Amino acid sequence: MTEWQKANWRSKPRVQMPEYTDPEALTAVESQMAKYPPLVFAGEARRLKQHLAAAGRGEAFLLQGGDCAESFEQFSADAIRDTFKVMLQMAMVLTYGAKVPVVKVGRMAGQFAKPRSAPTEVKDGVELPSYRGDIINGLAFTPEARIPDPRNMLQAYTQAAATLNLLRAFSTGGYADVHKVHQWTLGFTESEKAARYREMSTRIQDALDFLTAAGVTGDQAHTLHTVEFYTSHESLLLEYEEALCRQDSTSGNWLAGSGHMIWIGDRTRQPDGAHVEYARGVLNPVGLKCGPTTTAEDLKVLMQKLNPRNEEGKLTLIARFGAGKVGENLPRLIKAVQEEGAKVTWVCDPMHGNVIKSATGYKTRPFDSILREVREFFGVHEAEGTIPGGVHFEMTGLDVTECTGGVREVTDEDLSDRYHTACDPRLNASQSLELAFLVAEELVARRAKAAEAASA
Repeated sequence: MTEWQKANWRSKPRVQMPEYTDPEALTAVESQMAKYPPLVFAGEARRLKQHLAAAGRGEAFLLQGGDCAESFEQFSADAIRDTFKVMLQMAMVLTYGAKVPVVKVGRMAGQFAKPRSAPTEVKDGVELPSYRGDIINGLAFTPEARIPDPRNMLQAYTQAAATLNLLRAFSTGGYADVHKVHQWTLGFTESEKAARYREMSTRIQDALDFLTAAGVTGDQAHTLHTVEFYTSHESLLLEYEEALCRQDSTSGNWLAGSGHMIWIGDRTRQPDGAHVEYARGVLNPVGLKCGPTTTAEDLKVLMQKLNPRNEEGKLTLIARFGAGKVGENLPRLIKAVQEEGAKVTWVCDPMHGNVIKSATGYKTRPFDSILREVREFFGVHEAEGTIPGGVHFEMTGLDVTECTGGVREVTDEDLSDRYHTACDPRLNASQSLELAFLVAEELVARRAKAAEAASA
């Protein structure tokens, strides 16, 4: 394999990327960003890799969630806080319910670009280029807004830096202190249907009070006051990625400085394509979306390219098949992994295979389908004797009505109430928490069966 350089992707076939009409403006933006500090650091990426390795062995569990596509217009400190808060609540449910450490990774501080199923879209007889995320072009349906603007990369960098700054403050500045478990509440936890979370948080508080009375203080209690929180995004816009790629001074390896973890989407995973070429050379953990069209042969080639040294925690395979399709697709990919002896972390994305158009015209995802795919994912791994390492989902801390179903029983008619996404429908806070309880139950059942088998 040829020596990797961060610009090698430019000689490879590229898909799902814009054609900028002003090359001089693009060059100027790339040169400016190349001088900016990286958003993340090599030591953080290596630590996340260790955590993902533990998840791959069944010693931890990955909770990866956040926005479908981050928005410039909807950017606010409150939105970041509320999403972070829901992630903390979900992690608490998993940690307490399933007795497993939770690796917390947000789809944040970089999730600005989105692949699209078609290059153009038509409204009222007018055809324009598709919206590809704020880092590329504008959501407004006008010819001017849909022209790719390289200057958007500068605004994306600024917003990502501000988001990371706030997340680091929340993680280490006292907000994430587990003693405040009762304060991590949004409106839905005051409802009758959220009694499970309130009951659990009370039990946690009782346990913490006991530890304090028993004299567990100082360094022993430090881990209760802070959390490790990482960021991730799809590395779709490679001009942005290359501009933030930096050489690690301690190892000489290259770091994707745009986020702790990057992933390759189901539409951009061509083995000889530009996106695989870029991702194969960075030291960060890399995710690979695997859909129904992923062949065993392609997966074997991709695993070799993306993780040639077969490192634990380096490669996360994110399964996204759709409810009812997991049983016919996941086992054949598991077999391909086993035939290669590859070390991977298996993660379930129950969102992207379950998009439908509602009777009222809105793009939505039925919550029942999301839960069904999660159950099928766990069921296949149980049957195959392999390890389900995590979940990957699109959610928000906002009280949106974008996915139907859940404890609040969002209906097709409710979708128009608070449908705020710029791209794909997201779980709201209550639906996210309900999903966490389901996953915790699956993990508990898996542990019980493993213990039963060990004692037999």
